[in-house]
Amino acid sequence: MIRTRTGPAARKPEASARPPLVRELLLVAGLFLVYKLGRQAATRRTGEAFRNADRVWDWERALHLPGEGSVQGVLLDSGTLVHLANTYYATVHFPATVLFLGWLYWRRPGHYLWARRVLSVLTGAALALHLLMPLAPPRLLAASGLVDTGQVYGPTVYGESPGTDALANQFAAMPSLHVGWALMVAVGLIAATRSRWRWLWLLHPLLTLLVVIGTANHYWLDALVAVALLTGTVTVIRAPRPRSPRRGSLVARSAAAQLPPVSPAAPAAPVVTSGAGR
Repeated sequence: MIRTRTGPAARKPEASARPPLVRELLLVAGLFLVYKLGRQAATRRTGEAFRNADRVWDWERALHLPGEGSVQGVLLDSGTLVHLANTYYATVHFPATVLFLGWLYWRRPGHYLWARRVLSVLTGAALALHLLMPLAPPRLLAASGLVDTGQVYGPTVYGESPGTDALANQFAAMPSLHVGWALMVAVGLIAATRSRWRWLWLLHPLLTLLVVIGTANHYWLDALVAVALLTGTVTVIRAPRPRSPRRGSLVARSAAAQLPPVSPAAPAAPVVTSGAGR
């Protein structure tokens, strides 16, 4: 009789595919450091950032995109709602992505490697655009008529003046990595899980989109460019196939199919007696 193990031994190949933790921590931290330093390179390009903001604002009107003020108007009707939106913008973006990568690393190593590569390429492309096209957000553009909700209602992650903000580059609006990372979190979890409820993860990028627009930190075009960059990246870097939930039974059937067929037992020969003994 053949027995198959579906316990620790069945999980061994997946565990062995998990890359070294220290190496991954150093790699992710190094990529994040390079990104932060690169963003700072565009901090002082104030005049160019505001000229680009005027162009983006005119492009959106030419494309008949909905005004960012329509979303912000809903938030401003409630002080609690706008405060929650500011809090979401300030606290969810980076921790959610880290938790996403951590869960994939531990539970889905193959999908972790894929997601890490996709996020690295997406972030690198975003950094290149930040350097090529510094862009002031709509909250700093007088023509938009929008409120800087972070400064007025709090909390905010930015200083009062972009020129004196040593912690963040306020001219890195194009594209919106808030939207790009949030969408990748949803796409990654949908690809790595089999639950019928997994499509609800799309609520995370949808909520993020409404938050970044409503708080006037990004334009609609920022989000559209981020979605386009992610779409191109996942088209080139394909996700691994989902793990089969019945892997143990498939292994058992495969092993059974390789066994040689068993011949039926031959019937016993009849006993012949002579008539002499009668």
